[in-house]
Amino acid sequence: MRWWFASGHAVDLVLAILTIELVWLAWRGWRPADALLRLGPGALMLLALRSALTGAEWWWIALPLALSFPVHLMDLKRR
Repeated sequence: MRWWFASGHAVDLVLAILTIELVWLAWRGWRPADALLRLGPGALMLLALRSALTGAEWWWIALPLALSFPVHLMDLKRR
């Protein structure tokens, strides 16, 4: 189990599930922009988590975290 998390594959699984959810929402009639804005902040935070777990440089962690907030604000404004 330790290897699975340290390699980032646990996060890959969650990102794959988010992708399936995105397709499902589009199939249910959601506009792609709405679905992307809804799921985007979580996906960006997961990318930051994956970077941290795999020992990436600090900016690979900071960049998706920093981008998740404006995407979240765009989602709130759109709603």
